[in-house]
Amino acid sequence: MSIRIAVDLGGTHIRAAAFRREEKHPLKHKKIKTRSGDESIFGRLLHLIEEVIPAGETLEAIGIAAPGPLNPRTGIIIETPNIQEWKHFPITEKLKLHFGCPVYLGNDADLAALGEWQYGAGQGHEDLLYLTISTGVGGGVISGGNLVQGREGLASELGHVTVQAGGEVCSCGKRGHLEAYASGTAIANYVEDQLKDSSTKSSLRSSTSRTAETIAVAARGGDSLAIAAFNRAGKYLGIGVASFLHIFNPSIVIFGGGVSESGDLLFTPFNASLRAHIFNPAYLKNLTITTAALGDDAGLLGALALVEMRSKD
Repeated sequence: MSIRIAVDLGGTHIRAAAFRREEKHPLKHKKIKTRSGDESIFGRLLHLIEEVIPAGETLEAIGIAAPGPLNPRTGIIIETPNIQEWKHFPITEKLKLHFGCPVYLGNDADLAALGEWQYGAGQGHEDLLYLTISTGVGGGVISGGNLVQGREGLASELGHVTVQAGGEVCSCGKRGHLEAYASGTAIANYVEDQLKDSSTKSSLRSSTSRTAETIAVAARGGDSLAIAAFNRAGKYLGIGVASFLHIFNPSIVIFGGGVSESGDLLFTPFNASLRAHIFNPAYLKNLTITTAALGDDAGLLGALALVEMRSKD
């Protein structure tokens, strides 16, 4: 019987799984570190895919979720910060040559949106906005039952929408992007900046690890600096999402990523900011705002959903 392989390619780990057609529970699944001293990243990817193909099965297609920017139409990874040696890397062409089957590529945040739409919290919705709030901020949009990708496949970079002109420096080097205010990195950076002032009182001053997760713990303990960090992130997240609602008018907004697990610390100021910046309450009518259902499997199942979608074209 034929199987399909889904790959979630990250800067730290690569995951791959084998699926039968129209099934979301894998036959085989494996996760490895992206880098190894004695093997190239592409070589590790090849061997991982080979390992999860069950004996006696025919490989029908491969779907890959990868960090961008990338072009899903040409199958080229243009550039990705965590795999700097891959510039204009023709990943689908190379995999197709090796395995002799169709290979489909998608931006990891786009495919997380696709995965949530097909298998997770977004089922039953035709207009969906997905945001992952983690080290950075990524996004994906389903509009009218279609994944929004744009002419070159570069659409829906929601984390790089400007929310404060001339503001904080983003990881991309530009200023004022949503990622520079609402990501886990931004939350940690804000705390570090505030602690440079010796008069700032906070339990975090003695902490050896100041991450969004440890800052959330401090905030729940009543630390005023930690609370301020999440209030700031929620404020700018509300500004960004208000604009996204004006553009896309979705019926559901889904939040994924580790920072979204901070709960009310983030979402109480977010909701207040969203209502303050939406230009008409009609955008909030019958709008569902929820957290992702697929967790770490969103990218992997999104890659599977991409194969299912492309196989029907």
